[in-house]
Amino acid sequence: MTGALLEAQAIAKGTQCKQYLFSLSLNPPKDAFASEADFERAADQAEERLGLTGQPRAIIVHEKEGRRHAHVVWSRINGEKMRAVNLAHFKNKLTALSRELYLEHGWQLPSGLRPDGARNPLNFTLEEWQRAKRQGVDPKEIKEVFRDAWNRADSQQAFAHALAEYGYFLAKGDRRGFVAIDLQGEVYSVARWASVTTKDIKVKLGAPDDLPPVAEVARGLSDQITSQLKTYIAELKARQAAERAPLDQRRDELRSLHRVERDRLAAKQAERWKQETESRAARLRTGLAGLWDTLSGKAKAIKEENRLEAYEGLRRDQRQRDALIADQLRERRALQSSIDALRARQSKDRRTLARDAIMALRERVRLQNAAGKEAERPSDPAHSRRKRGFSLDR
Repeated sequence: MTGALLEAQAIAKGTQCKQYLFSLSLNPPKDAFASEADFERAADQAEERLGLTGQPRAIIVHEKEGRRHAHVVWSRINGEKMRAVNLAHFKNKLTALSRELYLEHGWQLPSGLRPDGARNPLNFTLEEWQRAKRQGVDPKEIKEVFRDAWNRADSQQAFAHALAEYGYFLAKGDRRGFVAIDLQGEVYSVARWASVTTKDIKVKLGAPDDLPPVAEVARGLSDQITSQLKTYIAELKARQAAERAPLDQRRDELRSLHRVERDRLAAKQAERWKQETESRAARLRTGLAGLWDTLSGKAKAIKEENRLEAYEGLRRDQRQRDALIADQLRERRALQSSIDALRARQSKDRRTLARDAIMALRERVRLQNAAGKEAERPSDPAHSRRKRGFSLDR
């Protein structure tokens, strides 16, 4: 694999092409099973639609969280012409192919592939995914928060209040754009996480000139969050990590067990392949007998028979691998159901804590403001008596 990619890179150096590789992910639905042959056929159809037929490619099939999917990488450089294959309208072509594959397998079409479907807003960049993973929060959860706040708001103030319900505070970014800060001081771009354009933001929110800058909001949050709230947040993170630990351990154990089973199958298949290869080779006689077989055409017939048996052996081994992986995925999906249920509950707990933190912060600010107004009142005895509801003045 590494050698093939390095070879593609070396060939590309003879051209001016910078993006000499094209990658594609093949993701069946969560509960569906696709064999290696299914992935190969899908890759064949994709390269035909894209005009990449005959180009060097690599396919990796693997499982993650109970789902089996594949990644395909092609070299775009035509070795004879030393030019990159033009991939015009590749998104439209692949979307059409995806729809056909879903219908062919009888899978339910996701909204993004339906004729009237809208674009899925929960598509993440690598930066968004990595940032959310560092915090231990599902990036889908963060996306949903921003999208919900955006859909419910009709003004800058309403959007700020909607975000605050989830523990995110609107601020002015260093580049004069709209950003939000969470209780841990992490900064989020509104455009990126709400999946909206700069034009949409300008129409709904206007300009961020009246908002405090990021540094000021961060300092204010740091000052206002009490040590008790910080303790609550730390305790929640520790508790949720402890809840995840047994499931993570079970997942790792299952992964190791499955790897051992696959290695064992691979070893048995390799040993059988060796024996079968030796058996086929023994059919071909040597010496004068072999010369006679060659002249009579018998050797040619034996070679053809060997070729067909070898091909059938390869397909048999592939079917065995598919059967083993299908059994393993059923085990993995049962565990994944428990993991998904825990994630949903923990997400609810985090939102509940965020709402409690917001209520505590607002109460603290209210008390501070009330104390400030009280300190500004004149120290007049008569004023104090009037404040209590009576006066001695006549």
